[in-house]
Formats: sequence, structure tokens, C-alpha cells
Amino acid sequence: MIRFRALMSIGGFPTESVTEDFMLTLTLQNRGWKTVYLNEPLTEGLAPEGLKEYITQRARWCLGLMQIARSSLGPLKLNNLRLRDRWSVIDSVMYWLTTFAFRLATIVFPLLYWYFNITVVDARLPDVISYFGVFYLWTLLVQNMLSRGTIVPILHDVSQLIGAWPIARAAVVGLVRPHGHPFSVTAKGGDRGRIIVQWRMLGFFLALLALTIGGLMLGIVSDRFAFYDAGSGKGVILFWTFYNLFVLAVCAIACVELPRRERHVADSPERLAFVTEAGSRRLWLTSLTMDTARLRGHTYPIGTEGHVSLKEVGDVLAVVTAETEDGARLRLLPTPDQRTALMLRLHATDNTPGIVNVRLSALVSDVARRFSFNSRT
Repeated sequence: MIRFRALMSIGGFPTESVTEDFMLTLTLQNRGWKTVYLNEPLTEGLAPEGLKEYITQRARWCLGLMQIARSSLGPLKLNNLRLRDRWSVIDSVMYWLTTFAFRLATIVFPLLYWYFNITVVDARLPDVISYFGVFYLWTLLVQNMLSRGTIVPILHDVSQLIGAWPIARAAVVGLVRPHGHPFSVTAKGGDRGRIIVQWRMLGFFLALLALTIGGLMLGIVSDRFAFYDAGSGKGVILFWTFYNLFVLAVCAIACVELPRRERHVADSPERLAFVTEAGSRRLWLTSLTMDTARLRGHTYPIGTEGHVSLKEVGDVLAVVTAETEDGARLRLLPTPDQRTALMLRLHATDNTPGIVNVRLSALVSDVARRFSFNSRT
């Protein structure tokens, strides 16, 4: 939410960056306005619905942040930003510059050894375990504690590697040449009722997968590529190679998008009782607004009166206004107190979309279903 007076005082929306929301926040802060983070969902919008759209959005965010860093509101420029604002930009720059480039490096560096006998990280296996292993384990534990277990190994790496190349390229291009880039809109509302294969991305990951398998096989079939210069560190290279094989295979599978239907958070069905003169029935509530409701499970003639038992609201008087194939549409007639309760339920309940926890059984089931290429709507 933006005060119109504040927006007009800075000359309207800034256009120096394609991430206009972050740029606007810094511009307002630089002009002396107070900006705060409102930890409350106010609207429900469409997230990227496909892999290509997801990467387009992330690459645009990356490019926009680099444009901010090179603008007059950059962290090293003379402006009125606070230390925390400058540090926020620096932290974001380091994230976009290093995270995705590192994911690419973990794939490429083992290939340099298998094909060219180039050891990028010269370390013995005990040293890797005692230093990097401890660091990685503690980092994973802390991240999972803070994120309530939503940082899942391998899947987290896949989520970053899947868009690593375009994002890493956007980071470098944004720093070197911040201006003159078009605004890439994230396409939404497309047809998701069929299988979509991202062939270009699939070819990229299959090529890396073939190179990794080929590197392993070369040392077996040809003495020319049977290198021993890495010593005990070869165990580290073998570990990363086999790990990369699995990650690349998952990335390739992710490039095949299965059909799915659109679902909205507020439309999650729930059971309720609809009481009429003919008796009470347990039905499914599939849609709810301030004045209407849709029930599924039994048909009623138009004009039927009754009461629906809504959670957190109570028994609300309702009249059937339309018949459907499997139920009915109702017009709700709540009392003033019920209308207030209904408003709180619809607009103040924390039904924010997203993953807030991970159940191992559900995760294993979903991964197995995805590997079998069976869609679930």
C-alpha cells in the first residue's frame, strides 16, 4: 500500500529498475518517507504457473536488483539511505551473484577433472569432512530450524539449479550493462490442462547429464583418462559426481510439466450442515463470499430455505437461488453480528498460500508420483 501524496512527491513510480517495488521502497526512504513491512496478506494473485514463467520472473528480479545496485540508490552512492537499507541491497547482490553461479560450478568442476585432469579444489577427504562437512551440516540444521523443515536437500538444489544459467547471466549483465533491457512479463493464466515439455531446458540438463556419465565412463574404458593426481581427494570428486547425476536427473524430469487444474486458497472445500424443513444433510462447501455460498452433495429446488452452519460464524439463514448439477447456490442472509464474523473469516484468517511445513510421508509420495509422470488434479 502506498500513500498517493508520497508517490507524487517523488515524481511517480521510478523507472530505473524492472523491480519497481523494491526501487520504490528505496526511493521513498531516500526522500524521508517511512516505509514498513506489513506482515499480512492483503490480496491473492497468480504465481508463476510453469517452469519457464518461474525462471523469467526470477531472472527479472535478479536483473532489477543489479540495476538498483548500479543506480543512484546503490549501496556505495551518496544518498540518504540508512545502513540497513544499504546492507539489504549488498546482501541481495551477493545472493544473486554467488548462489546460482555456485550451483553451476558444482556441476562443471567435476567435469574438469574427468576430462582435463584439472583439480579445482585440492583437498583430502578427511579435511573436507572435518571442515566443509561440519559447516554444511550445521547450515542445513539452522536453515531447517528457521524454515520449519522446508529446506529439503537435493530438492532445494534442484530449485536453484533449474534456473541457474539464465539467472547467473542476468546478474552479470545487470552489473555490466544495467540499462536498455526490456521488461519481461511473467505469463499467467495459460492452459495447464496438458503436458508441457520445456525442450530447451531439458536439452541443457540432458547434455550435462550425458557429460557427467561420460566423464565417469572415460576413466574405466580408457587409460588416457584414468587420472590419479587428485589422490584421496578423488573420493570428493566421486561423491559430487554421483550427487550431480541424481540432481540433473531430477532437473530433467522437472522440465516435463504435468497437467493440473487451477485452485484458489479461499475455495478449499469443507464439510457443513444444511438444515431445511426436509431435514439436515452434511454437504461440501465449495465457495463462500459475503453474500453467497455454493454447496455440493445434494440438489435443492430454487426457493428452499434453511440454515447453513459455518465455522466461526454460526447458523446463517440461507435461500437456494440456483440449482447445479451436484448441489445448489445459496444467498446468505446473515445477522449484523454474523456478517462481522463472516468478514473476519474471509479477510482476517491466516490462509496464506505456500508451504509452511514438510511431512516426510507426503514428500516421498509426491516424489514417487512425479517420477511416474502421473498427474494429480
